[in-house]
Amino acid sequence: MKIQTHNDYKLDSIESPIKFGDAALGLVTTRSFPAIVGTADMMLKSSGVMLVGYEKIGSGYCTAVVRGGIADVRIAVESGAETAEKFGQLISKTVIPRPLPNLEVVLPIGSLLFRLSQGRVSAEFRNKAVGLIETRGFPAMVGACDAMLKSADVQLTSYETTGAGLCTAIVRGSVSNVAVAVEAGMHEAERIGELNAVMVIPRPLDDLERTLPVAGHLIEETPEPLRLPMAIKEKEKELVRLPDFAQLPLPIKEEVKEKS
Repeated sequence: MKIQTHNDYKLDSIESPIKFGDAALGLVTTRSFPAIVGTADMMLKSSGVMLVGYEKIGSGYCTAVVRGGIADVRIAVESGAETAEKFGQLISKTVIPRPLPNLEVVLPIGSLLFRLSQGRVSAEFRNKAVGLIETRGFPAMVGACDAMLKSADVQLTSYETTGAGLCTAIVRGSVSNVAVAVEAGMHEAERIGELNAVMVIPRPLDDLERTLPVAGHLIEETPEPLRLPMAIKEKEKELVRLPDFAQLPLPIKEEVKEKS
C-alpha cells in the first residue's frame, strides 16, 4: 500500500492488521483537549480501531480520527460520542465508510498516519496514568502545574494549546499520584483563573500513547561530544591570560588636610 499525503510523504507499508485502503474513517469532535483524549481512549477500548491522531482547528475544537473496519469504526464512534456527551463536550461525529484516496490527499489524515507509524512509545511512561488539566489562560495552567508537581510524585510531560486561550497540562505517574496531583491542580487553577476541563486515564493503550504530546527535552537523543581544543597558540594564551593581581599597584589613599 502506498499513501501520498499533502506533505509529499510516501508510506509503503504499515505494521497493522488494518488495510487502510478499505478502512472506514471515524471522527468525533469535542471542545476540549482533555475531553478528546478521554474520548479517544474509550474509542480504542471499545473496538478494534487504530487512532490516527487529532485535528485542532482553534477555539478549543479537537477531533479524534480513527480508522478500521466499518463495523468497528461505527462502534468506536458511538462509544466516543457517548463518552463526550457525559463530559458535556460533544460537538459532532461522523463515519465515512469508504473514503476516496483524494480525501486523504487533501486532508491531513495521511500525514498523521505517517507520523503515527514513525512514533515510539516511551518506556519511561508505559503503563503510567495520564492526567490532563485544561485552563483558560496560561497563568492558571502554570499555577496548576506547580501545584501538581508539589503535591504528588508525577512528571510534567508537555502542554497543549487549542486556541481561545485554552491550555492543557499533561502529567504522568501512578494512578494514585496522578489523581492527587490533578485534584491539587484543579483547586489552584480555579484560584488563579478559569478551569475548563480535567481528565484522568488510568491505563492508556499504546495507540493513545503515540498521540500524546511529549516535551522536546524528554525525547531521548544522543548528545554531541564536547570538543575542547587540545592546543592553544601563544597569541591566544595572551588574549585569555588573567592579570597578576599581586603585581597591581594598590590605590593610594590621599590625606585630606583640614582647612584652618
